[in-house]
Amino acid sequence: MSWASIDLNADLGEGFGRWRLTDDERLLSVVTSANVACGFHAGDAATMRRVCALAAEREVRIGAQVSYRDLAGFGRRAMDVPADELAAEVAYQIGALQVFARAAGARVSYVKPHGALYNRVVHDEEQARAVVDGVLLTGERLPLLGLPGSRLHRAADKAGLPVVTEAFADRAYTADGTLVPRSQEGAVVHDPEAVVERSVSMARFGVVTSHCGRSVPVRARSLCLHGDTPGAVDLARRVRARLEATGVRVEAFA
Repeated sequence: MSWASIDLNADLGEGFGRWRLTDDERLLSVVTSANVACGFHAGDAATMRRVCALAAEREVRIGAQVSYRDLAGFGRRAMDVPADELAAEVAYQIGALQVFARAAGARVSYVKPHGALYNRVVHDEEQARAVVDGVLLTGERLPLLGLPGSRLHRAADKAGLPVVTEAFADRAYTADGTLVPRSQEGAVVHDPEAVVERSVSMARFGVVTSHCGRSVPVRARSLCLHGDTPGAVDLARRVRARLEATGVRVEAFA
C-alpha cells in the first residue's frame, strides 16, 4: 500500500558547448521531471534540444529552469535586476525552451527558478512578482515550482497560477524551513544514506531534521535531486528505490 506520492526532479542540461556537467541521459531514467537550463546560467540551444528530445522519449516532464543572466557564475551570484527586465528575461527563457519541447512532441509543463534567483524569490516580493509576470507574458498558466510559503508562491497564487511545493534531499535546512546558504559550512548533505533517509522522511512524514537538530515540517509534492554532485545518478537511483520500497509512489506532478 502506498503511503504518499512524490515527484523527483533534477537540474539537467547544465552544460555549454563541449562542456557537460550533468549525466542527462542516465538521470532521465530515474527522475519524473527535468528542470532544463535555458541558457542564462548554463545550457545552449543544442543542449536544450537534446535534453528535450531525451525527456520526451522517456515521458519525463519538461520544466524551464530560469535564472539571472550569469553564465560565468552559474547563476549563483546575487544580482539586482529591474523587475520589468527580469520578467522579460524569464519569458525569453521559457519561450526558447518551449520551441525545443514542442519539436520533441512535448511541452514545457512548469517553471522553476535557479540558484540565486530561487533563493531571492523566497523573500523578495518584487523579484517574485517579476518571475510570475514573466510566466504570464508567455500566455500560458504554467505551475511554479518552489519552496513552500515563499513569496514566489504567494505572488503566483494572487495571479492565479498553480504552485508546486518542493523539498531538497541533499540540502541542509534552517529552523524556519529555508535552505542553509551554500556559503555556509554544512549547506550540502554529502552522506548518501542520510540523503536517502531524508528523502523518505520528507515524502512519507513531511518532516526533515534541520541543521540545528530540530524537526522542521516540509510538505512537498516534488523532491529535488541535484545532478551536478559526484555520484548523482547512483544516489538518485538509491533514493527512488528506497521510496518505492517504503510504499511511496514516484510520479510526475504535471
